[in-house]
Amino acid sequence: MLDQSAIETLRHAEVAAGAHIIDGEKRPASDGGTMEVISPLDGTVLTTIAKGTAADAEAAIASARAAFDDGRWSDLAPAARKAVLLKWADLIEENLLELAVLGVRDNGTEIGMAINAEPRSAIGTIRYYAEALDKIYGEIAPTDPSVLALVHREPVGVVGAIVPWNFPLMIGAWKLAPALAAGNSVVLKPAETASLTLLKIAELALEAGLPKGVLNVVTGEGAVVGEAIGMSMDIDVLVFTGSGGVGRRLLEYSARSNLKRVYLELGGKSPNIVFADAPDLDVAAQVAAMAIFRNAGQVCVAGSRLLVERSIHDAFVEKLTKVTEGMKVGDPLDPSTNAGAVNSQRQLDQNLRFVEEAKAAGLTIRTGGNRILEETGGYFMAPTIVTGVEADHSLAQKEVFGPVLAVIPFDDEADAVRIANSTDYGLAAGIWTSNLSRAHRMVRKVQAGVVHVNIYGGSDSTVPLGGVKQSGNGHDKSLHAFDKYLDLKTAWIKL
Repeated sequence: MLDQSAIETLRHAEVAAGAHIIDGEKRPASDGGTMEVISPLDGTVLTTIAKGTAADAEAAIASARAAFDDGRWSDLAPAARKAVLLKWADLIEENLLELAVLGVRDNGTEIGMAINAEPRSAIGTIRYYAEALDKIYGEIAPTDPSVLALVHREPVGVVGAIVPWNFPLMIGAWKLAPALAAGNSVVLKPAETASLTLLKIAELALEAGLPKGVLNVVTGEGAVVGEAIGMSMDIDVLVFTGSGGVGRRLLEYSARSNLKRVYLELGGKSPNIVFADAPDLDVAAQVAAMAIFRNAGQVCVAGSRLLVERSIHDAFVEKLTKVTEGMKVGDPLDPSTNAGAVNSQRQLDQNLRFVEEAKAAGLTIRTGGNRILEETGGYFMAPTIVTGVEADHSLAQKEVFGPVLAVIPFDDEADAVRIANSTDYGLAAGIWTSNLSRAHRMVRKVQAGVVHVNIYGGSDSTVPLGGVKQSGNGHDKSLHAFDKYLDLKTAWIKL
């Protein structure tokens, strides 16, 4: 159980101004620039962070390159790297509640979700890759006896990582843990509106014994710091989670610089498909609400399109509406809260514009659709269900990234597949059915990197997460994540 008194103490704790971490040291921006950190809980200034310059990014990249080239980390025995990473995870665990509350104050996720999805998830991810790093073997190829052919796996070098604001620790760990476990150096650029917890865990990494220069963090604007990382001739691999527009720009930067490999996890408009023969429609309704409304809908894999078989559509929408209206939206630092704050005023305004467009198109707002708790100064929005949505409407095609659910009826299995695959995205999906054959058919036919059956969310580190179509390329999580951070080198030896 979360300790409310401890949470309240941390809620009011002073937050020191954030500085870059470059070559093992805290540094201000090279021109002294700072950015205000606005808390979505009440709209007040929480602290400031360094507003990075291109020169700051270049300094961090140079530090990472020097650290990689001299082997202070890349040449360590796997057991030694493992010990540092495990110590890092232990230190994060020692600071579990502090990190969770700091993150909530920074980005608005409700504490009940945040503590598990952020520091606890990061701990598990770091430990997973720490334990895996000495179990990645090379190969001996089957050749003529006169030749010995070896396939080595070597770290790629310097990794640039740009992560979003919705789950900075979870997604950050998905990048950092396998990249560092493989022996690389990293330059990390957090989101402007959620940098604080990543700065904190980078400090803990140094405390755990990670050599200076191996992990550098540069805060600031994507158009400045992100571009400098993307255009660098000394970044070997770039990994990114965020919007499709920025992902395309990073690919352009690669083409204009050193052709660095770029791995992208981009947007989603994930279909959650409920058939009339779902095992338990009450459970399906409860899960469907959580799949879109937790963290105010700010989840990459959120089930933002609900496809319901026409024969049960009206009854299911009634169940869903009842569940949704029973959710507690409000103070993210209250453990009884079900959904917290929208990350920023800008994001809130975008969410509300989608609702206004739906109203203008004659769609039905079954519940929500408005800003709430405005008197707090925070950015809160009522969970919103929109019905009467056609598959080609913008609400069914564009990623809102907020607590807005588009409900679409379908007639049969083929119709469900057609609607599910009718967007540019292919990140996640859900299937609710008691028919085992149908479940397997749908898993095969729905275009998505992750397909849930009779559940939504909750996959762990043992399985990959990645998108198809315009939801990206490459995979986070599982042993497959190492593929991004290791190069294959052949040794062909005449005996």
